[in-house]
Amino acid sequence: MYICDVDNFFTTYACCLLNIYYICQIVSRQNNKIMLFTEFIRQSREQLQLPQRKLAEALDIDTATYCKIEKGERKVKKEQVVVIAQVLNIEEKELLSLWLADQVSAIVADEKSIAEKVLNIAKDNINRE
Repeated sequence: MYICDVDNFFTTYACCLLNIYYICQIVSRQNNKIMLFTEFIRQSREQLQLPQRKLAEALDIDTATYCKIEKGERKVKKEQVVVIAQVLNIEEKELLSLWLADQVSAIVADEKSIAEKVLNIAKDNINRE
């Protein structure tokens, strides 16, 4: 879906980011730590006893590149998240939520003093629609 209106784009984007942030906190806790996308796909792959090369093949990338994705050293594209979800038999929305939550975290990580306020403003903008 392409959104031409810049205001709507940012409002929609902020809405998604805020929802994903809260969903991630609720559904992906392990030992009181929020599980990141990369940790989640690694654990899911290991539980299925799939080698990294199988995911690399599905993504049409080499194994070294996939290893970098799991280590968080390389960003993954939305299209790749969908493929990973299919291979790991994970609900697509769940994995996309974790992926976007990581992006939100990366955006606000350096702004800890105002991060909560920013997310609340985004939430308020979302609720106005």
